[in-house]
Amino acid sequence: MEFHSSVPAGNYSGIARIGGNEYAVVSDKSVSDGFFVFEIDVDSVSGEILDVRNKGFMSGNTRAGDCEGIVFRRSSGTFFVSREADASIVEYASDGKETGRKLCVPPVFLKSGDGSRSSGMGNYGFEALAYDENTHTFWTMNESTLKSDGQQATSQNGVKNILRLQSFGDDLMPLEQYVYVMDAPEAHSKASEYAMGVSELVALGNGRLLVLEREFYVPKLKLGAFVQCKIYEIEPGKEFVLPENAVIGEDTKYLPKRLVHSFKTKLGIFNKSIANYEGMCLGPQLADGSVALILVSDSQNQYKGVLKDWFKSVIIRLDR
Repeated sequence: MEFHSSVPAGNYSGIARIGGNEYAVVSDKSVSDGFFVFEIDVDSVSGEILDVRNKGFMSGNTRAGDCEGIVFRRSSGTFFVSREADASIVEYASDGKETGRKLCVPPVFLKSGDGSRSSGMGNYGFEALAYDENTHTFWTMNESTLKSDGQQATSQNGVKNILRLQSFGDDLMPLEQYVYVMDAPEAHSKASEYAMGVSELVALGNGRLLVLEREFYVPKLKLGAFVQCKIYEIEPGKEFVLPENAVIGEDTKYLPKRLVHSFKTKLGIFNKSIANYEGMCLGPQLADGSVALILVSDSQNQYKGVLKDWFKSVIIRLDR
């Protein structure tokens, strides 16, 4: 169920529910760091999104860091934002100002292929971010394969991205690491624009996570462009923990995954509803006990009047 929002054009890349109908939303093109506060009304029976309103931007007026993902930690009343520009995950107060605290990111995510301390992720860094209130655990994942782990998927090579899922405790220190393998790309020809990676994680509160795999393909002539989104469920367990400093190889145990939902948007002569969904979070519980999963797309500031700011709800059940 998709909703075309009338909120100001944006580059909305991450979303987190604060409570009630209030959500925090980040943009990867903001001039200053911080987050928007949105009101999103959802029908309590169907899960359909009824309205979306932008209530304003909360910011400490510090330089933007390519904000991609956001979570709200209820116990501290603070927000954590994944920033792709400096490969960091930083804490913000409710007024949008940095608290000075951040997650301690393991060196494997920071070293480039030549061993330098610069980010090894480049423009495929931390987009996905989740927090589990029940287990007090943060989760993140590199969007595409690290330079030290192999080749990244392109629209022509058919390579499956191999990603590292990292957990952190409430003390902001790293815990376990796991290996997640994406599906092979659907695209098989040269692209003018292409992105293939995991753009979001959602903690379900029962030890499981949802993973949003996203493939964005744009051919030279634009028509035929598509975004393929697949939502998988995973359950990180001790038997899949990657040993510290381990090299990913043939003996590595990959996390099993179960497809929950998939959808595709396209750009054609009569179809211009293409939407690059990047943000995802749990929304309200519905009358039948199911939950509305809320997704937000990045319109690249409503690029050339073709892309729009879409919001989408997907209905899931957590009682399995």
